[in-house]
Amino acid sequence: MSYKALALQLTCQTVHACRSREEAETQMLQTIERIEAQIAASIGFLGRETLLVVTPEHFLSGPPATESIDQWREKAALEIDGRLYEAMSAMVQRQQIYFSGNVYEQDAFFPELYFQTSFIMGPSGDVLLRYRRLNAMYMPTPHDVWELYLDAYGYDSLFPVTKTNIGNLACLASEEILYPEVARCLAMRGAEVLIHSTSEIGSPLMTPQKIAKQARAIENMAYVVSANSGGISGGVVPMGTADGGSKIIDPKGLVLAEAGYGESLVANADIDLAALREFRQRPAVGNLLARQRFELYADSYAKHSSYPPDTLLGQPAERQHFVRTQQEVIKRLYS
Repeated sequence: MSYKALALQLTCQTVHACRSREEAETQMLQTIERIEAQIAASIGFLGRETLLVVTPEHFLSGPPATESIDQWREKAALEIDGRLYEAMSAMVQRQQIYFSGNVYEQDAFFPELYFQTSFIMGPSGDVLLRYRRLNAMYMPTPHDVWELYLDAYGYDSLFPVTKTNIGNLACLASEEILYPEVARCLAMRGAEVLIHSTSEIGSPLMTPQKIAKQARAIENMAYVVSANSGGISGGVVPMGTADGGSKIIDPKGLVLAEAGYGESLVANADIDLAALREFRQRPAVGNLLARQRFELYADSYAKHSSYPPDTLLGQPAERQHFVRTQQEVIKRLYS
């Protein structure tokens, strides 16, 4: 099977200026309307074979800035059964696509926190997959409430892969492309297309994330569909700081398409599942997954711990807490 994927490069409108939850939701609903118009126009331009559309990190709200964890959860974190997900579901059903994005999300099991969540919706409008970001600097992750999170959702929830008629899809968020273990755990579970919602530095240079995207594609023999923002409007940093370079990379690390700056549909390319599966099933030096020996590394990981789990159990999720934790990790790493 072959189809077209689109890494839709969008301007992320922040909700910083919104004074209430109602005002923030109204703005985010307007963003969904604007995005649907762009998706419909993109499909009209590229063709009905455009079946996968990926949007940038925090495409509805922009990132938190001066807000505390409590303030951002109350203003910008989506309710799992709320009207924002309902609006996106209706949009996806009308457009008949697989749709992936990245948002901040509330969780009934952890009412004092929020999680950054990448999701995939199918043409039915159902959420097929939720991936909670595991590596972050200033926000909560499942690892920070490890024991309780595993009790609530189980270990398999950490690295979800959904099997669809456009391939085995998985998500990773933003700078997590720099952590090879995340992509590898997804590939171990069968991922064929790694969906990467990001909001990263826009630069003509080979940034660490640009290098990592090609590396993750090569070492996991998978497509990478990476959607960056087309600028962040209403934020505290210059608008064009995180702008451009959305791209699609094939399993051999070749960049098939890449957008310039600003809002764009240029990052679109064909995903050839039959060729990918034939590549993975062929005994060859280049079949890196088939040559991988996981047992070689398991003991090293089991015996080494630097960043401890459960640091938010009994501890408020404040920015300074994350800084102190990292300082302690650095001492352990380099003492």
